[in-house]
Amino acid sequence: MIKGLLRFVIAVIFILSGFVKAVDLVGFSFKMEEYFSPAVFNMPFFEKFALLFSVIVVTLELLLGFMLLLKLKLKFTISALIALCVFFGFLTFYSAYFNVVTDCGCFGDAIKFTPWQSFIKDIVLLFALIILFILYRKDFKKKNEYSYSEKKESNTVRYILLAVFSVIMIGIGTYGILYEPVIDFRDYKIGTDLKSEKEKINKNPSEYKTFYSLKNEKTGEILKVNQDDYIKETKYWAEGSPWKIEEGKNESVLVKEGYKSEIVKFKIEDPTGMEVTEEVINAPKAILVFSYHPKEVSPELLKQVEAKVKAQKANVVYGVSTDPNTFKTIKNMMMDGTAIKTIARSNPFVLVLQNGKIIDKQPAKEYIK
Repeated sequence: MIKGLLRFVIAVIFILSGFVKAVDLVGFSFKMEEYFSPAVFNMPFFEKFALLFSVIVVTLELLLGFMLLLKLKLKFTISALIALCVFFGFLTFYSAYFNVVTDCGCFGDAIKFTPWQSFIKDIVLLFALIILFILYRKDFKKKNEYSYSEKKESNTVRYILLAVFSVIMIGIGTYGILYEPVIDFRDYKIGTDLKSEKEKINKNPSEYKTFYSLKNEKTGEILKVNQDDYIKETKYWAEGSPWKIEEGKNESVLVKEGYKSEIVKFKIEDPTGMEVTEEVINAPKAILVFSYHPKEVSPELLKQVEAKVKAQKANVVYGVSTDPNTFKTIKNMMMDGTAIKTIARSNPFVLVLQNGKIIDKQPAKEYIK
């Protein structure tokens, strides 16, 4: 009873984790790109394979989770899941310890974990799987327990269920790659009122404090001091003080959690640095064409989408990218590339706002049809 319940809970966790990533494989690939970036593992040559790696990881989570649920090849399944947990545990520990990836994307955009929460989750799952392995170890000697069911009919049914599950997940994943996620867990889903979200953020902002790393040049002692105490205590900064700030080791620490929303990153500027966000969210109708990799966009596609958005006669029509010379016939605006990826899952992408509310969003190739 206990091992059956534990097996069911672990299986469901892996299936849910895989599912929320499967609906948005492109989004998960962006997270993989972070891990491959110079700031983390410094393997930029793998970035172009981020989507492929995402598909592999999600496939393993879903298939192994469902196989565990069906009690298919238990010894292999549990062993593979343990290996997967060790892999994830390494990634999340590295992210947490070095504070390089703030969200591992374990449950996509559905549930957000801090790096340490992600690591603890992986360790708990790892120990649970080891316990499960021990509980089922006697059954591994029975071939029918980990390879085939006692009855051929039951065995066939389980594999049919696995095949059907696989086909459904392939369909959901493919749709998300070609179009938009079947279920949108992001803050930029259709119906989101950006103006309202901005107001909530402004009324309840998150607060941060800077902690300085100070080194005593006489004793070698190192202290972490927050910005307020640093200012109050003249001994840290007065002339002749032995305490010196260690460059590059200062930390910004969250001291008060405000209203959480990815909309906080929605900031559009013109090429000179002047912000136009308010103009966009207050316009009766605004059409934005996003591109997070402008150099990879087909000039012909860009020409067609620009022609169509201009014909809509919206109050505001902007092209938003990381390059001020991306668009040829509509005004170029700038936005952080990571922020654009949070909004757009294809390159380029069209977002339509009505008084700050998202009423439509589509990949550009679909928009021009």
